[in-house]
Parts: sequence; structure tokens; C-alpha cells
Amino acid sequence: MNVRRLIPVTAVTGAVALGLTALSACSSSDAADGGNGDKLNVTASFYPMQFLAEKIGGEHVAVTSLTKPGVEPHDLELTPRQIGSISDSDYVLYLKGIQPAVDDAIQQSGVKNTVDAATLTTLEDHGSEVGGHDHEGEEGHGHEDEEAHEEHSEGDGHNHGEEGGADPHIWLDPVKYAEVAQGVGKSLEKADPDHAADYKKNTEALVAELGELNTAFETGLKNTATKTFITTHSAFGYLAERYGLTQQGIAGIDPEAEPSPARIQEIHTIAEEEKATTVFFETLASDKTAKTLAKDTGLKTGVLDPLEGITDKSPGADYIEVMESNLAALQKALGAK
Repeated sequence: MNVRRLIPVTAVTGAVALGLTALSACSSSDAADGGNGDKLNVTASFYPMQFLAEKIGGEHVAVTSLTKPGVEPHDLELTPRQIGSISDSDYVLYLKGIQPAVDDAIQQSGVKNTVDAATLTTLEDHGSEVGGHDHEGEEGHGHEDEEAHEEHSEGDGHNHGEEGGADPHIWLDPVKYAEVAQGVGKSLEKADPDHAADYKKNTEALVAELGELNTAFETGLKNTATKTFITTHSAFGYLAERYGLTQQGIAGIDPEAEPSPARIQEIHTIAEEEKATTVFFETLASDKTAKTLAKDTGLKTGVLDPLEGITDKSPGADYIEVMESNLAALQKALGAK
């Protein structure tokens, strides 16, 4: 389906009751027909939003994710049934700029309680690209935090968003993700005031957990032999900036794109100069690019998960576990002391 030619919501509302149950991996079997008691019907666009909704909503929500496990979120196309499920939701949580099909469907849905996570924190531009391969000389903007480091992240390689290619990968920075969590908590309190106290309590618990994760990253990456890491999917601009690292993306937009001979040579030079050891690939994409580059440059390969989805191949069962795995991978690759 062409994502820009979405079927009108009115044409699919008849499929809503049947569709929601099939789509939801988290709701009860009778959630679609209102048999889920007092639970709030929540639709999340992809895993980072699903995790927030489930952790903060707790027992008071029935969460449906539009992006099934193993599906690359950026390429998601919605079925008419999914579009109908959005319009039948009590609350929708998404991140504008990641999934154009979802953005369009939500705009058409007429759902009152829709929350764009991008509005709950400050998005930054980690470098504009030209044709997806203009990496040389790109640097991220300095962080507002007093502990901002002089080394900034390489250009993100994704040109999502509407403000000059603002980087949408905010969930990979535990501090920004905590800001989003606080906003989600407040919005759920307003959407379902009867359970406001529980939402507030759950939000505080999650924010504390993310604070501990941030501390672990700060401590674990403070002293390293190098600050540069190489990745096939340039999604880690916020993480790199937060912890004083430099991300070098291979091909930017497409994590499976073949690097050009010039880029391979460039990465080889960077690796030598910055003592980088590892080319990272992700679980939802092929490791072909990483292995090609590693073979040509003598580097190792490893997994750095952008957490756009959780599958059996993910290095952890949820956001926290996968981020802890990412930290361990970075510590090993960067030579943490």
C-alpha cells in the first residue's frame, strides 16, 4: 500500500472490532469490543512508545503496537484494519517523523488523546546529509548540559522530522527518554483521571530507573581508550552526545546499504586515527555491510541495538536490558577502563 494514499477511516471502521484483538499482543482477548473493563485502549506506534505506555499505564491500559516484532519501523505500511484500530483508541502515543504512514493515519483518526513524544523533549539536528552519504565534517550540536563534552556526535544519517532533519532517536538517550516519560505520565493522568495517582507513581518509578541507567552509562563510559564508534545505522547521535562519544555512520539512512569505496577508506582512516575497533550493526537489519567493512578495514563487528523493536534476537527482553547490553558492547569496543 502506498503510505501516502491511506484508506479513509470511515471505510474501515467496520473492521475495528475484529482488528484490535488480532493486532494487540498486550490486550485481553475481548479488548476490542470494550470487554477489557475499565482499561484505557492505548495504541503505540512502535516499541519505544509501547514500552512507555506499558510501564506507566500498568494494569490500567491495554496496549496495541502498530509495529509488530521484527518489522523495521521506518518502513511500516498500515493495513486498513490497523488504521481502524487507531481511530478506535482512547489514547495514541507516537513519535512524529519516524513513521510517515502512522503520522498520516493519526492525523486522520480524530482521536482526542494523541501524544507526539517529539513534543515532550527537545529534538536536535545531528547533521544534515546530502544523498545519505555526506558524513565528512558533520558534527552534532553541543548539549545544553553543563557536562557536555567537546567531542560531538557524527551526523545522524536519518533525515526524519520536519525541522531541518531533526534527529528523532530520542529514546536512545536515557535522560531525554525520561523527559518523554514524564510527559506521557502527565498526559495519561489527564486522559484517565480516575487512575492519575497510579500513573504518577509508575512514572516516578520509571524515571528513577532511567536515571540509574544514565548513571551506569556515565560511569561506564567515562574512561575509555577511544571515544569513536562506527555503526551501520546512524541512530545514536543523542547517546553519543550525552556521553561524549563520536558516532561515525557508514551509509546513513539504509543500515544495509553498501558503503562506497571512498567511505570504506574514510572509515579506515578514522579507525586508525581514533583507535576505533568495532563496526556495529543492528538486530533488525543484515550484518552484511558491517562484515564487508570489517573485512576491508581489519575491524571487529558487534551489535548495537537501536531498540526500534524487540525480537528473540534482541540482546535483552525489554528497553532497560537492551540498553544495558548496548553499554556493555560500547565499553568493550571503546576500551573502557
